[in-house]
Amino acid sequence: MDRFRILLVATTLLAATRAQATTEINYWLWDVLQLPAYQAAAAAFEKANPDIKIKITQTDWGDYWTGLSTAFVSGTAPDVFTDHLARYPEFVGNDLLVDIAPLIKRDKLPTNIYLGGLFELWGKGGKQYGLPKDWDTIALIFNKSMLEKAGVDPKELNDLSWNPKDGESFGQMIAKLSLDESGNNGLSPNFNPKKVKQYGLLMDGAPDGFGQVEWSHFAVSNGFKFHDAPWAKGFHYDDPKLAETLQWIADTQKKGFIVPAKDARQLGANSLFAADKGAMALTGSWLINWYEDNTKFDKGFAPLPKGPDGRKTMFNGLADSIWVGSKHKEEAWKWVKFLGSEDGQMVIASFGVVFPAIPNAAKKAQDVMSKKGIDVSPFLAEATAPNGTFLFPIADHAADVLRITQVGLDAILLNGANASTTMKKASKEVNALFD
Repeated sequence: MDRFRILLVATTLLAATRAQATTEINYWLWDVLQLPAYQAAAAAFEKANPDIKIKITQTDWGDYWTGLSTAFVSGTAPDVFTDHLARYPEFVGNDLLVDIAPLIKRDKLPTNIYLGGLFELWGKGGKQYGLPKDWDTIALIFNKSMLEKAGVDPKELNDLSWNPKDGESFGQMIAKLSLDESGNNGLSPNFNPKKVKQYGLLMDGAPDGFGQVEWSHFAVSNGFKFHDAPWAKGFHYDDPKLAETLQWIADTQKKGFIVPAKDARQLGANSLFAADKGAMALTGSWLINWYEDNTKFDKGFAPLPKGPDGRKTMFNGLADSIWVGSKHKEEAWKWVKFLGSEDGQMVIASFGVVFPAIPNAAKKAQDVMSKKGIDVSPFLAEATAPNGTFLFPIADHAADVLRITQVGLDAILLNGANASTTMKKASKEVNALFD
């Protein structure tokens, strides 16, 4: 064999050896806005770990969970996937996730680097099922032109108060910002709630039993508690504080100041806001860039109103989980560990699409958004305010809890059922799940 052929064979064998040495980790996420950030994170990770290749698959929210459930059953689930607190109790109950607590201990990984409570959200009974990747809070987005036409200074939104009896200054504000087809606002005795041209407040039309964006902040600021602690055996859906909150929302919809649930069910608050159907909307921080991409008018963000117990927002955080069926758990852990590190989260922060779980990275994301001309300070102020947040509810039977409460909420918001009677019935059914 001549020297050239020997060199060719050696090169081919070396390439084959390298190909065999490269491990591919399949990673799934649902948010298309975050896809470029995670592609950049994967490139940085692969540079430091040339023996690992990250294959990213992005699927829209609804199809994502259906596809994941199917993949679990068929044994084709991704090695690592973006996990949500509303879903992971079911995965834990079915033994689908790797407990990474031993790996955290082995690698002496610091777990106190994340914003308050995020790490603990992903643990149960001494086991850990994910490292925090980001967080979100809820705030108001407003149409500057609509406020200006109503004679409202945006600064007025910073100190609004609310209660379920008369709505206080927040109720007055959304009435003032509501207009019928004749140009009467909601404070006028001539206002026609059956012919509304502009709603004072937009919210999604199909809120679930956790009401993250729509009602949870109102209820908790009114003194409601979902349950006694994460993983508690039951919920307090029969609390009168919740019933009067939901009744206020339903009654205010009838007055024409909040978009009716039946009208918001298809498009959602964000699309209605983009279509100039309302002056303000309740929104999550994960939609900041969606509004930038889909609305061309001037807008801004404001904090939620203060309730009887102060200003409150649900504090939610995603994590990356490892499928128990992965054939490459060690490499998957390296990827999860990188995404949970400051290095990894700084890469994500540089795209300014989400607030990473590590405070320094969240601040960087804020700076990036500010350079785009977006003031997102209300979201961060709420996240760091003393006693200003409450954790996303975590419990067994989450899917059934949401199914039962969805029926009750639909009855109240779509069909005019009494909130107190309806939620007492729903609460009884929910708590029977834990007997």
